[in-house]
Amino acid sequence: MFARRRREVPELNATSTADISFMLLIFFLVTSSMDTDKGLVRLLPQPDNRLEEQDLLVKKRNVMQLRLDAENVLTCNGEPITAADLTLSVADFVANEAGDAEKPEMSEREVHLLGKRMVSDRHVIFIEVDPKATYNAYFDMQNAIVAGYARLRSRLAQQSFGHAWEQCSQEERDAISLVYPQRISEQLPEERGGES
Repeated sequence: MFARRRREVPELNATSTADISFMLLIFFLVTSSMDTDKGLVRLLPQPDNRLEEQDLLVKKRNVMQLRLDAENVLTCNGEPITAADLTLSVADFVANEAGDAEKPEMSEREVHLLGKRMVSDRHVIFIEVDPKATYNAYFDMQNAIVAGYARLRSRLAQQSFGHAWEQCSQEERDAISLVYPQRISEQLPEERGGES
């Protein structure tokens, strides 16, 4: 008596699915944060093709030797050290305020804006890094070294000009950089005997 009708499921209209997917893709690309690369700020000298490589003799007292091994262990002159302690060691080494015979020699120079000053122009921070060390350990070591210099420069800026390093003019920064120049030397793996 009752005839049953067969019910059909209506088809889904997928015409605008591609448009919606495209809009969602753009939305997520615009609102997502991307990781940024870390880098080290270094001003390298201009290449001079006329210069030939020469060995420089540096007195032992003027050298701070840093080594980062394959296990990311940082040593300073053969003794293990943390990155935080390295900042203090670099500042103490470069400044040599006590005139310690085991620390770098200082030179008396006439510095623009600062007058006669004892200048730390003979020290060298010598870095040796194992190729198997991680980049993060290397980056932390470099940051600690730069922080040591920044500590000295900030203190001198405050004493000499009455304001922080960040507020110094370019002329003031140049004068302070002459007192505490960054003198960093890095030995490449191939210079240690062909390791890679």
